[in-house]
Amino acid sequence: MIDPIFLLEAAVNGIMLGGVLALLALGLNLIFGVLDVVWIAYVDLVMVSMYAVYFTVMVYGWPLWLGGLAGVALGVVLGLLVHVLIITPILDSPPVNQLLATGGLLFFIQSFATFLWTTDHRSVRIALPPLEIAGIFVSYARLISFVLSIAVMIGLYLFLTRTYIGTAMRAVSQDRGAMALMGANPQRVYLVTSAVGGAMAGVAAVLLSIQYSVHPYFGAAFGPITFMICVLGGLGNMVGAFVASFIMSEIIAIGGVVWSTEMGYVIAFALFIVMMFVRPGGIFARRQ
Repeated sequence: MIDPIFLLEAAVNGIMLGGVLALLALGLNLIFGVLDVVWIAYVDLVMVSMYAVYFTVMVYGWPLWLGGLAGVALGVVLGLLVHVLIITPILDSPPVNQLLATGGLLFFIQSFATFLWTTDHRSVRIALPPLEIAGIFVSYARLISFVLSIAVMIGLYLFLTRTYIGTAMRAVSQDRGAMALMGANPQRVYLVTSAVGGAMAGVAAVLLSIQYSVHPYFGAAFGPITFMICVLGGLGNMVGAFVASFIMSEIIAIGGVVWSTEMGYVIAFALFIVMMFVRPGGIFARRQ
C-alpha cells in the first residue's frame, strides 16, 4: 500500500514539471501555428542553450542570472539562424521536406555537440535545500522553475494579446488570409515568431539547467514528450498544449511512484495512442 503522502508529493512535483513542459510545448506550438512548420530539432536548441548556461556559470564563473540571460540570448540567436538558414528556403516546400530538413538539423546538432563536448554529463551545481510543507518535500529548483515558467507564459500571453505584432501572429495562426487584411509584413511576423520561439527555448534551457545535467542527447529525453504534448493538445493550439502538459506530467509523476518512471512514460504514451484514435486532431481540436 502506497502512502497517500507520497502520491500527493508526486502530484505536486508533476504540476511543477508540467510548467516547464508547457513552456517547451507552447514555444513549439507557437512556431507551428504561425509558420506551419514543425521544428523537429526544437529541444536540441534547448540543449545548446543549456551548454551556454553551464559554461558561463560553471567554467567562466558568471552569476546564474547573467548566465541565464546568455542562455536566453543564445536561444533567440539560434531561433533566428534556423529560420533564416533552414526554414525560409523550405517554407513553401511539401511537409515531408520540412520534416527532413529539421530532422537533419537535429542529427547535425547532436553530432556536433558530441564532437565539441563529448557525451559527458555536465551539471550546474547549485546547493538548494528541499522545502518541506506539511510533510511534503518539494525541490526548490523545481519550485523556482515552475514559478518562472508561469511568469514567462503570462508574459507571452500579454505579448500575443496586447501588442500589434503579437496580434498579427495570432491572426496568422488562426487564418493566414488575415495577414493581408491586417497589412502585416509576412517575413517580419515569421522572423519575430522564430525569435520568440527561440527565446522560450532559451528560458526553458535555463530552468532545466538547474534541475538536470546536459549532454548532447538531452533532446531525446524531452523531445518526444514535447511533441506528444503538442499533438495531444492540438498542433498550433496554445491552450491545448498548456492543458496537455499538465495531464502528461501528472501521469508520468504519479505513475513513477505507483510503478516506476519507465511505466509512467509507458502509460503516458498509451494514453496518447488511444487519444489519437478518439480525437486525431487533439483533445482541443476545433470540430468541423
